[in-house]
Amino acid sequence: MSTRTALQGRTALVTGATSGIGKAVAQNLARQGAEVVLHGRDRARGEALVKEIVSEGSSARFIAADFTDAEDTLRLAAEAGAVDILVNNAGLFELAPTAMTDAASFDRQIAVNTRAPILLVGALAPGMAERGHGSIVIVGSSAARMPAPIGAAYGASKAGAEILTRYWATEFGPAGVRVNTVSPGPVITEGSKAMLGDNIGLMDSTNARGRAGAPEEIAEVVSFLAGPASSYVNGAVLFADGGERSALPV
Repeated sequence: MSTRTALQGRTALVTGATSGIGKAVAQNLARQGAEVVLHGRDRARGEALVKEIVSEGSSARFIAADFTDAEDTLRLAAEAGAVDILVNNAGLFELAPTAMTDAASFDRQIAVNTRAPILLVGALAPGMAERGHGSIVIVGSSAARMPAPIGAAYGASKAGAEILTRYWATEFGPAGVRVNTVSPGPVITEGSKAMLGDNIGLMDSTNARGRAGAPEEIAEVVSFLAGPASSYVNGAVLFADGGERSALPV
């Protein structure tokens, strides 16, 4: 069970925080005492989550930014200021066969899933290193290691973020900044419901657990990697997929 003091005095930036896994992560970190900077594109949803977190006695603020725009991504980093925890959760998936994936779609997925984390880490990790501590967590995807008939561009973008974990752990680890990835399997979120509709039950058949995950379950793993309990974990890719055995049949 999370405590209200584990992250007291820490500031956490969570990208893609207005729904799904990102929202659960932001709520969990706030309950552990972190001041949370929420990122998203929908200001109304962002401000609603700020009110919810503040009503529970925690501190939060919202910054809107479009990760398909490099300058807007860097603006987010500047407005967030000095952070102790960075959770790169924002993601974009356009699941299409390769022949139907045009350059614009590929560029969007790379921009959000791979380039945005690079820009944010480049802007924020040096400050963490100067202060001698910090934790960066990437929310990856099993698509990086478990191919499916569609979604190659998405899988490539997530595989890119996964290898960056190891590079950044090597680059910033000696200065006290840990970098790790959580790699979820199928999780029931607003996005997966919209994608699968009445076929959402297919997600339960892909792993040894016999069910899809919940955002709150992934948030607990992210919070572990962000907090002091994982002080000797660096450069790891932690699978939180229920023992995934096959890709989602799409």
